[in-house]
Amino acid sequence: MKKWLLPLLLSMVMALVLAACGGDTTPEPAAAPTAPAVEEPAAAGGNYVLVPKNLGNPYFDTANLGAQEAAAELGVTVTYQGSAVADATQQIQLLNSLIAQNVSGLAISANDADALVPTGREAMNSGIPVVTWDSSIAPGGRTVHIVQAVSAGIAAVQVQMANDLAGGAGQIAILSATSTAPNQNEWIALMQAELEKPEYADLELVSIVYGDDEDEKSYNEAVGLMQTYPDLEVIISPTTVGIAASARAVQDAGRVGEVFVTGLGTPNQMREYVNSGAAPQFALWNPGDLGYLAIHALHAIASGAISGQPGDTFTAGKLGSYTIADDGTVLLGLPTIFSADNINDFDF
Repeated sequence: MKKWLLPLLLSMVMALVLAACGGDTTPEPAAAPTAPAVEEPAAAGGNYVLVPKNLGNPYFDTANLGAQEAAAELGVTVTYQGSAVADATQQIQLLNSLIAQNVSGLAISANDADALVPTGREAMNSGIPVVTWDSSIAPGGRTVHIVQAVSAGIAAVQVQMANDLAGGAGQIAILSATSTAPNQNEWIALMQAELEKPEYADLELVSIVYGDDEDEKSYNEAVGLMQTYPDLEVIISPTTVGIAASARAVQDAGRVGEVFVTGLGTPNQMREYVNSGAAPQFALWNPGDLGYLAIHALHAIASGAISGQPGDTFTAGKLGSYTIADDGTVLLGLPTIFSADNINDFDF
């Protein structure tokens, strides 16, 4: 064997041994402040990251499907990264790592409107546009926010559905996500204001509880509500995790027809509960369209097609043309009410 081959072979063997001992040491984004490296996009494309409140949530997974559809149309790369739980601190750690990687743009569903402002500002100061969707970072920490529907309309439709299910009178409760989620808190405040209207005088809001967008905790909170308030008529859950867990709790307790669940959910996760009568009606926009629009807006800003200022207009593929409002938001559209009459027309 030639002399120069021996050192080369030895170094190759040592590399293989070290690799076998070390295993895969790439950290999960939920458990560490660093994110996996984002792959370089194709030439002339953008390199964007869609950041949900947490992973493993069907609502956010559907939004990612829409984001990937937009990416394919635009010729860009969209990576989907988040923490395992809906936690602002973990989300900030992930975002700091992505900023350090100098990604082309961030599309974020915020776990805390105010806590994420410095992080969002740092991204923008580094030349990284920040679009929020579903749940906003407060102004100053984002470029544009994609609004899934008018907040007052979301609140009004949930109170209206609860009123219909309660027959116009009775006790109702709200099972929310986290206590710091900005969109949830805004909707709850608007629902409380809506309940002050004369037509809802016979509805009594007896409790507001939080399931932290975790299935087991949301289920247990729903069970607790039914035990604490035996005359409870309706549970409103403005979160996809909470509404499904609440409906399952009603079924398991044998209270179908006595306690009704409504709020915000997806057709595929709620079809069983609509058919059983546990959740006869609920509402939502299409989260796939929300993710799709977020990436189109982000790309329009990152590519320089628009600056992201009020009055800017851009085209979002199949959804058509949108204009940024004076408050820096873009409105997706009106929510849909799902029931046994139309739920089989939808697949998301």
